[in-house]
Amino acid sequence: MNYWMVKSEPTSYSWDDFTAKQEDVWDGVRNYQARNSLRDMRLGEPVLFYHSGKDKAIVGVAEVSEEAFADPKDPAWIAVRLKVKKPLKSPVKLEMIKNEDRLSQLPMLKQSRLSVFPVGKEEFDLLLKMGS
Repeated sequence: MNYWMVKSEPTSYSWDDFTAKQEDVWDGVRNYQARNSLRDMRLGEPVLFYHSGKDKAIVGVAEVSEEAFADPKDPAWIAVRLKVKKPLKSPVKLEMIKNEDRLSQLPMLKQSRLSVFPVGKEEFDLLLKMGS
């Protein structure tokens, strides 16, 4: 099983927007590395939902509910469908992530503009613990 993180600017699409729908297409990704991550996502794999922009925090957990398909906005790209699993009790802020040595290899810290990326199981579990 793989573990993932997706990032969204909350003024464009927030956790609240997502939870109102309960399930939605994750589309609009226009970066080759992020596209490859979308292509690698498998049914049932867990996904951390991160607010970028002003908030800068992991706020919830989703799950892949449909594997890669052509992006409805541009079929040359890839989309997946995600469904809401649960909000985190406490947001895991970027500063907390940066201050935790065991998270120093997270792709988000090395490539801050990457919107979809894999997360190791140990990192994923630690982030969940930090948000509980």
